Amino acid sequence: MIKTILLNSRPEGKPSVSNFEFKTEDIELTIKEGELLLETEYVSVDPYLRGRMSNAKSYVPPFELNQPVQSGIIAKVISSKNDNFKEGDYVSGMLSWKTQQVSNGEGLNKVDPSKAPLSAYLGILGMTGLTAYCGLTEIGQPKKGETLVVSGAAGAVGSVVGQIGKILGLRVIGIAGSDEKIELLKSKFGFDAGINYNTTKDMTAAIAEAAPNGVDIYFDNVGGPISDAVLVNINRLARIIVCGAISVYNNTEAPKSLSVQPFLVKNSALMQGFIVSNYAEKFPEAMTQLTSWLAEGKLTYSETIVEGFDNIPQAFIDLFEGKNKGKMVVKI
Repeated sequence: MIKTILLNSRPEGKPSVSNFEFKTEDIELTIKEGELLLETEYVSVDPYLRGRMSNAKSYVPPFELNQPVQSGIIAKVISSKNDNFKEGDYVSGMLSWKTQQVSNGEGLNKVDPSKAPLSAYLGILGMTGLTAYCGLTEIGQPKKGETLVVSGAAGAVGSVVGQIGKILGLRVIGIAGSDEKIELLKSKFGFDAGINYNTTKDMTAAIAEAAPNGVDIYFDNVGGPISDAVLVNINRLARIIVCGAISVYNNTEAPKSLSVQPFLVKNSALMQGFIVSNYAEKFPEAMTQLTSWLAEGKLTYSETIVEGFDNIPQAFIDLFEGKNKGKMVVKI
């Protein structure tokens, strides 16, 4: 019995479970020479998947209707006719939302459950950690003593960015959506200060108070009015790292925001968007450093683990309501 989740229709605004179709087939998969049979263990749900559900030009092709959705997955090798993998291996890769599937091994990386929990390879030791490390170090060019502001700070990427910032000697301010998350930022992740955007009436003033010396680096995960408020507080030669814009992903109209040009010009500031694959050549260095920091106890992480294959779409939808603390993962 194999379960699959297909994209049934393209969301308009916020996605709903009705955009997905659940398919069950009573079949037994077989493999040919060079192939391996995989059984899904953990599925990553991420905000960027929302963009692939729209039929709009982007850095990756959109998902096709009536085809399986794909995301980062940890799977166990059930059987193998591929010399690079053996039965019992665990692998990570971009795979389909299926309980079992056949692969030719392309794009798969072995992961070691003895070094870290399997789910960590979808988060801090996976695309999440690589995104945080490469974005902050390559675009942010952090210098000891500078001030870093992180939006979406209690999320998967944001919480890692803040910790790396502290390791590198920065003052770190996190923006999140609840008092509970702000407390988590300070107590677990070592942020110097936090701002709850849901209870703060004047974000511009709150950022100015938390960052009396101004903002040197802004790691932007959300876009929208929060990012506008940070712009007002940037210093000369500030670096603005645009990783995501979750606050506007479900908008059906173009967002109305400040014109960024005057802020960038008068401060000679840099604003750069990126996708993690831009820095693929840095991945080995990043993985070595992240693994080392994790082993030394300098990095920690939070996960929100939802159980059950059928709950994958709802877990994805919950991202847009901020129901996750850290990385959102579905355990099958």
